[in-house]
Amino acid sequence: MATTEQEHNGDRDRGRESDAPAEKTGSDRGTRTETLAQMIVSATERYEGPALKFKTAAGEWEDVSYKELGDNVRQVTKGLIALGITAGDKVSIFCDTRADWTLCDFGAICAGAVVAPIYHTSSAEEARHVLSDSEAKLVFCESPEMVEKVEEVRADCPKLEHIVLIEGEAEGTTPLDGLTERGQDIDDEQFDERVEGVSADDLFTIVYTSGTTGPPKGCLLTHGNYRANIAMCEGAADWGERPSLLLFLPLAHVLTRILQMLVIDVGGTLAYWEGDKDKILDNLQEVEATHFSAVPRIFEKIYARATAQADGFVKEKVFWKAVDVGRKVRELDRQGEDPGPLLRQEYLQADKRVLSKVRGLFGGNLHFAATGAAPVQPEMLEFFDACGVLVLEGYGATETSAVATINQPDDFRFGTVGRALPGSEVKIAEEDGEILIRGPHVFQGYHGNEEETKEDLDEDGWYHTGDIGELDDDGFLSITGRIKDIIVTSSGKNIPAGFIENKIGANRWVSHAVVYGDDKPYLVAMVTLDQEERDSLVEEAGADGDDIAGDESVRSEIQKAIDAANEDLAKVEQIKKFTVVDRELTQEDGEITPTMKVKRNVVYDHYRDDFEGLYDEDEG
Repeated sequence: MATTEQEHNGDRDRGRESDAPAEKTGSDRGTRTETLAQMIVSATERYEGPALKFKTAAGEWEDVSYKELGDNVRQVTKGLIALGITAGDKVSIFCDTRADWTLCDFGAICAGAVVAPIYHTSSAEEARHVLSDSEAKLVFCESPEMVEKVEEVRADCPKLEHIVLIEGEAEGTTPLDGLTERGQDIDDEQFDERVEGVSADDLFTIVYTSGTTGPPKGCLLTHGNYRANIAMCEGAADWGERPSLLLFLPLAHVLTRILQMLVIDVGGTLAYWEGDKDKILDNLQEVEATHFSAVPRIFEKIYARATAQADGFVKEKVFWKAVDVGRKVRELDRQGEDPGPLLRQEYLQADKRVLSKVRGLFGGNLHFAATGAAPVQPEMLEFFDACGVLVLEGYGATETSAVATINQPDDFRFGTVGRALPGSEVKIAEEDGEILIRGPHVFQGYHGNEEETKEDLDEDGWYHTGDIGELDDDGFLSITGRIKDIIVTSSGKNIPAGFIENKIGANRWVSHAVVYGDDKPYLVAMVTLDQEERDSLVEEAGADGDDIAGDESVRSEIQKAIDAANEDLAKVEQIKKFTVVDRELTQEDGEITPTMKVKRNVVYDHYRDDFEGLYDEDEG
């Protein structure tokens, strides 16, 4: 594989100020165990204070101490042993992000089982694929509704013997508390043997990629893979003495899951959302989290709420003047320079009027936040930074355990996804610009799919991501597109559709943008409206609220999003025409994955007439 000369290994000099004293990072006080099973036991024995935090039905936050977590995990593990789950057996979790997810995950890990998560939004058919392909012997289901989905496809899952129900009642299931009761006859020695019997080379999980084409592929990740990636992430930042992290993204996804492991490894607190998307910010403020991870769309919504304070010309001038003052002070602070009495006084006023209110949206205690999965507008990151909220982009894949590159709090560059983590190698293929990754965090292959494994994982251990990118001279990586998202126009121009779509999608009113134009003279787009912002859009645009997709005032607002995206694009990349759809793409219709990635070919099929209708008859 030919490569550019810009190849960067995470072990090289990381900082701009090499003489600066080393910070205390998470890796300085993590458990340093070889396996996740050992990590769970070690953490629950050595740390004090709350390990988990969740809201009860009464609306009160309840803590689970490290000792209590350890006891509960031990009970679940013993229950699994009593049910006949042996080391290496496959166990699935079909559940939304909640404390019970972590408990079931940890219990299965300590039993030496291999966990194959199912997204809580999955259909019966999607659940069937995971259960059947992984050959799961047991599945934890959150609710009777999820049990119904499993029962619907159970005939296609011959290895499935047990359904454990977390909440509610359903015939033919074992309640979670009934599982722990079964384990009472299992002694501690059997628990210890299971934990000690796990090795770093043992399979820890099979995570099914929410692929945009074809059925999901099961990524094989070992304890060693995940422990390596946890250590990389811990070494990338100072996580503080007792970090707290609000979890709301699916724990079935590798990033949320590795953050779960990292926080427990360093003795922090995992706080779980209420399960209501309208209360994510409320939960964040209530727990006063020190760290937060979310997809870009969440930060865009927070940005929209924050900037909504700038109402009217005079207020708007005051608002953005305050942000500008904040930006100047941040720059001087990072350069080690004193802002001086005048600017410092201006900053105090700006902070009182504007900046502190923006920080308050995040709970007021945030050290830094992380985002990824889709590009973020640098202007938004700069705005948050000026207000004292550092939001940093990172990059990785299921196949890399989770994280391969990240911007670090003391070493970042907005508009990039950061530099390679220590021990993670990143290079760019010369022939097509594809991003390649190698390291101890890279997966072992796809379950039962040797052909695709050979396609994506070469003989030298490089994982071929399918993403296109660039490395600058300092090793900061930028994502410029995805090979499968390249549109080839009738003039032969290769255009990365995803890059354009993300620019349009940054607009407050837009949930998704899908670009179309293969073998066409120019590009067009379909824009779906964000239903959470629909009422605000109707009010601001002055639309009648009936057929807003066809309302000219609404189209005028969307045209602004198109114009803003076109402004920085070459003429051949610009969107010439667009159509508006008053709905969101859904997983139920097969249009998006559980991680909100668009299944382009499905959307093209569903809206073929709409796309084609944007071209004149003589334009093919």
